[in-house]
Amino acid sequence: MGEATATDDTQARFKWAIRQTAPGTALRRALDMIIAGHLGALICVGDTDNVIAAGDDGFKLDISFTANRLFELSKMDGAIVVDKDFTKIYRANYHLSPDPSLPTSETGMRHRTAARMSLLTHALVISVSERRQVVNLYIDGRGHQLRTVQELMGSVNQLLVSMQNTRSQVDRGLLRLTTLELNNIVTVRDVTDVFYLFEVLMTEAAEFDHLILELGSEGETVAMQRDEFVGDLDEEYTLMIRDYALDSSEENAAQIRRKFHETRNGDMRSAKAVARMLGYENFGEDTVLTPLGLRTLNNVSVVRDGVADKIVDEYGSLKGLLDDIEENPERVGDLGVRNPTILADSLRRMGSNRP
Repeated sequence: MGEATATDDTQARFKWAIRQTAPGTALRRALDMIIAGHLGALICVGDTDNVIAAGDDGFKLDISFTANRLFELSKMDGAIVVDKDFTKIYRANYHLSPDPSLPTSETGMRHRTAARMSLLTHALVISVSERRQVVNLYIDGRGHQLRTVQELMGSVNQLLVSMQNTRSQVDRGLLRLTTLELNNIVTVRDVTDVFYLFEVLMTEAAEFDHLILELGSEGETVAMQRDEFVGDLDEEYTLMIRDYALDSSEENAAQIRRKFHETRNGDMRSAKAVARMLGYENFGEDTVLTPLGLRTLNNVSVVRDGVADKIVDEYGSLKGLLDDIEENPERVGDLGVRNPTILADSLRRMGSNRP
């Protein structure tokens, strides 16, 4: 397995683990009871055969999993072994002996054992610190500390303020860009500034998604707040990339979005770097670009779904449409525009406020 694939697998497993330990789950109820009872615990979830092979002693069980049973069994010192589907508890007070040569930076005995067991097996290993009263998840030797709902909501509130500010900047940037497009004076610098703001917002949205995941059943209202800031912009971001990329296909736009997301902050501010990712070599920040017009046309009410692509295919660019629509409105009508006059008037109004 390649390094990138292994990393992706670990991230996917952490996402699953966080979902299983989020508020509202039976496992989280058990963990909250363990914390409230000032207890410690070591819980191995999944890959039960290999987990059991790495230990001995303890109590052999075959009982149904419940939050209360997990809490009661945590009153004993050893590990608890649970199946991946949280249907059965197989061991309690189990003494685990992972290879001590397995690398870990953890200091406490319970955390060291948890980290090593996650390296030795494919299990999710959960360590609850009796002294610090915190919960750590371990997968592939990597740890993640669970946060309380109060801690998560503090992060949510800070991020909401930041997203509100970024969304306002994106809206202003798009409004200005539309005016520039309809006056055919867009430069590489203009699109770079908007792409940068889009990427800031999407990065904040990704942070928000992680908070929603950790909040579990407590995150429904938060998810609605996130959608208020981002929901209608995801498609607009892709359409803008298609407007300016040398290859305007949806597949290429998706690839460019991935490149943007992986690009360092400084390079996303560089007009030349953004131009290269769009497919243009040796374009300076003052180089004028001609947009296809997909984003702008999709924001006009008389342009139905799918018609913007037909218009772009017919005219080649937004400029081509603007040059022709006043003299030949029937042409765009044949492409499915309900009222060509309204389209022409809408574009004229959108471009009337020169920046």
